[in-house]
Amino acid sequence: QVHLVESGGAVVQAGGSLRLSCAASGINFRLHAMAWYRQAPGKQRELVARIASNLTANYMDLVQGRFTISRNNVRNTVYLQMDSLKSEDTAVYYCNTMRGGINFWGRGTQVTVSS
Repeated sequence: QVHLVESGGAVVQAGGSLRLSCAASGINFRLHAMAWYRQAPGKQRELVARIASNLTANYMDLVQGRFTISRNNVRNTVYLQMDSLKSEDTAVYYCNTMRGGINFWGRGTQVTVSS
């Protein structure tokens, strides 16, 4: 069974930084793309960043140049380094992967950016 556990969410001032982590189990981690999504109150969940098994990374335009996704295939963990945080980055951040055509999600971690 696939388990994704996020951590690292916090309250931070605008302009600050946070690093989110997502520990994965139940998958052959190095073979799977991993992604971070976020959902703000009253808004749809949106893709923030994705990293493929070959380490190719893609970002939504709003975070390009501020956020960095990375992975550690020994620790089965994916990270999201978030710099120059803005109030509009406030959301619950979810880790995501797919296996057998099925999406798997963590429970999320809250990031609150105070202005």
